[in-house]
Amino acid sequence: MTEYYLDASALVKRYADEAGSDWVRRITELDAGNTVMVAEVTLVEVAAALAAKQRATDGITLEERNRALSRFLQDCDEGFLILPVDRLVVDRSVELTQNHRLRGYDAIQLASALIVADLLTSQSLQPPHFVVGDRNLLAAATAECLPTENPLDH
Repeated sequence: MTEYYLDASALVKRYADEAGSDWVRRITELDAGNTVMVAEVTLVEVAAALAAKQRATDGITLEERNRALSRFLQDCDEGFLILPVDRLVVDRSVELTQNHRLRGYDAIQLASALIVADLLTSQSLQPPHFVVGDRNLLAAATAECLPTENPLDH
């Protein structure tokens, strides 16, 4: 069993066909035995990404969007570990924005993953694999010594 922390850019690939979708689907299948962690804000980010895909020219249909969103929210309720975004995460995010080229939500994603990694390593466990498709976020995570995976590499 492997522990994965997915940001929205990676997790949306489970619900919409994109480069890297097959690999993301394999690691996030509930019967794969992996732990899938996401920050609370990921719910909003994935919902917004699916809505944008529906609004795009030649995008997905309204029915496809609704089906994907429903499945995503069900997976969040039944299979994913949802991590709260509290003041500790926000404070760490602010610090990360000063040290790396990060947008606000990306800093929250990285801070949340780093806090989980700190908790796991304090218990002599391995940190989660941080799965993200954004190059700036990957670079920041690597600089912070977090194991990373880019779905586009699979």
